Amino acid sequence: MTYFLIVLAVVIIWLILAYNGFVRLNNRVKEAWSDIEVQLKRRYDLIPNIVESVKGYAGHEKGVFEKVTEARTRAMNADASGDPKAIAQAENMLSGALKTLFAVSENYPSLRATENFQKLQDELSDTENKIQASRRFYNGNVRDFNTKVETFPSNLIAGMFHFTTKEFFDIDEKGPEGQPVQVKF
Repeated sequence: MTYFLIVLAVVIIWLILAYNGFVRLNNRVKEAWSDIEVQLKRRYDLIPNIVESVKGYAGHEKGVFEKVTEARTRAMNADASGDPKAIAQAENMLSGALKTLFAVSENYPSLRATENFQKLQDELSDTENKIQASRRFYNGNVRDFNTKVETFPSNLIAGMFHFTTKEFFDIDEKGPEGQPVQVKF
């Protein structure tokens, strides 16, 4: 009887520790996603300022500005969905549109020389780097969580408490972000 109680106590303690491990990893994934959202919001706030700066010099590039604005709106709407796959797709489109915008700005040396534009471009570059770092942090936490959900014996606990795998925040290398920008005048 004593051995049975000891085994039962060990199993209960293991269940508690395993469950708490899932909760801890799940909260880390949520925290990491929050970091991505903060950086994406910062990016969304910078984009209109950059577009306005370039507009003053390149007013005849209306299609580029519309494409950036549309991509920004799609990305913001996708961000509200909370679905990493949809957000990644929208962010890929936005990254491609921004590349086109900066390619257009390269044709205006006086624009590149302005302090305001340079500062905005540096801030956006810094934000892009922070998004990449946040994405790596998020994906690392998702990897750890998914590994725990899928490996034995913790997968038994995951199934009992309905913990399911999370989506990675992937960038499509074949999409607009992975392709070089071509600007035609």
